[in-house]
Order: sequence, then C-alpha cells, then structure tokens
Amino acid sequence: VQLQASGGGLVQPRGALRLSCATSGFTLRDYTLSWFRQAPGKEREWVAAIRHGGGSVTTYADSVKGRFTISRDSAKVYLQMNSLKPEDTGIYYCARGRPALGVIRDEEMYYNWGQGTLVTVSS
Repeated sequence: VQLQASGGGLVQPRGALRLSCATSGFTLRDYTLSWFRQAPGKEREWVAAIRHGGGSVTTYADSVKGRFTISRDSAKVYLQMNSLKPEDTGIYYCARGRPALGVIRDEEMYYNWGQGTLVTVSS
C-alpha cells in the first residue's frame, strides 16, 4: 500500500491549489481517504474525508467547509482548495482507513499515511 501526496506550494491569500494523493496497492473505493494538515507549532488536524463505498459521501471540518472539495477517481484522491487563507498553511497528509463516521477525525483510525505536501499561504 502506498499513498503519495503532491501539489503543495506557495500561494497568495484568496488563491487556489489542488492537492493530489496517488494511491496503489488497494481498491480506493473500499476505504475512506482523508486529508489532515499540520500547521507550524500545532497538532495535526483532520480536514476532509471521502467515505468508502460507491456513494462517495464527503465530510469537512468546519474551518474549510465551502472552500475545500475532496474528490476521487479510480486511483487518486484530490483536495481542491479555494479562497485560501494564511491559516490554511501547513503540511497536508492523505490517509487511508475505515473509520466510523463518529471517529473520522481520529488519526488512530487510519492505517496508512502519505508523506505530506507543504502548503504555504502568504502574500
């Protein structure tokens, strides 16, 4: 199983970026894929998830709702980030698991992690 995040970079406030998480070694739709992020000096936090199963149900942290969109195709998971703010700065990680909805934010529910990609929102 492999997860590889990419697409980070430097962007100005109110700009946009699209992150990708390339996956291999498993069937993507059989697992929940989440994005987490870790800002400098802070703990890692959950950002968004796309649930396992054919329905592609998505859920978001309140801080990104309406600005970020998570999606997937057969082998990649994406995080489209619009209207970026300086507080969105951090290392973004994709993670694979099968958490129940009530614990979807819990890092311990995830089996595998990508290496992270750095997003910097600054003017």
